[in-house]
Parts: sequence; structure tokens; C-alpha cells
Amino acid sequence: MQQLTFITVVLFLATSGCAPSQSQGIDSTITVSNGGAWGTWGPKQMCPQGSYAAGFSLMVEYPIKGDDTALNGIRLHCISTVTSATGSWGIWTEPKYCKSGALKNFQFRVEGPQGDGDDTAANNIKFQCSDSSELVGDGTSWGTWGGWSKQCSGKGICGIQTKVEGSQGSGDDTALNDVRFICCNE
Repeated sequence: MQQLTFITVVLFLATSGCAPSQSQGIDSTITVSNGGAWGTWGPKQMCPQGSYAAGFSLMVEYPIKGDDTALNGIRLHCISTVTSATGSWGIWTEPKYCKSGALKNFQFRVEGPQGDGDDTAANNIKFQCSDSSELVGDGTSWGTWGGWSKQCSGKGICGIQTKVEGSQGSGDDTALNDVRFICCNE
């Protein structure tokens, strides 16, 4: 059975947004088509009521001699703390924030299956802010960038769900493979 490690997702103050309540529905979930195939989906985690993601940071295992995993986790920065599944390896990068507004859509850098080689799956992420600026993560350079996700039609991203492959023991580890972001409906 795969073991997932749960981490804290630090959140940064934002002024308006969605919450996981029945009175405020979720506008949409945005995805990309190039996510990795391995792992299981962790729990959906939402920014607290009245907030949305204004920034992010990544948990990255940079190249090592041995089994590389690359991108292991994604933190959304709103106003409080939530948890989501991550891999077990790497360090957290410094947060990156929109100059104004919220994260609206994303692009994912993924390395496809390597056959007998070392698989890493997800390697980096870019976000576009509501002010049209782009924030590029400090992940690794393996793989290729896929297309941009749809843009959130509301205030911005207010939740996250990650797909993580747990430790494979002596096998090839990939850690984070895919991500879905939940959009605010206001």
C-alpha cells in the first residue's frame, strides 16, 4: 500500500473569494492534460472562507545521484493553513506572490515515462495572476511545458487537490504527478 505524507499548506491574506460551504458553490475545477499517470489523488483542500490564493511555493527535490523525484508538493498562499498530499523528498522554495489579485490559471512541466530510466513526472509549475503577470516556480527543467489550463472565471484559485505516488521502496519514485485547482465563484 502506498504511503502519503501530509504537509501544511501556508496561506496568504486575500480579500474575497470562495469557501467550502453550501451557500457558496465551486465555480469550476481547472486542470491540464499533461499530468503524470502514477499515484492517487489526495484530499481537496480549500482556502478559508472569504479568501483565495495570491501566491504559491513548491517542494522540490533537485537533481541527485540516484532516484530523482523533482516536484513533490505545491503550497497555495491564502490566509490560513490547510493540508494536502505531497511526496517525502525535497525542500520548500521561497513563496512567489501576485503583485495584485489572485492566481487564475496554470501551466505544468511534466516529464513523460522514461521506460527503464529514472521517472520524475511533474517538475515545475507556472501561474498567471489576475493582473496578467506570470509566476514561474523554482522546480527542475526536466520534461516539457504543457498548455495553459482554462482561466478561473471568478476571483481566482481557492482550492487544491494533488495526485501523489507514494514511496516505491527500492523502485522508481515520482512523487507529485498531477494537480487540480478549484476556482472561486465570486
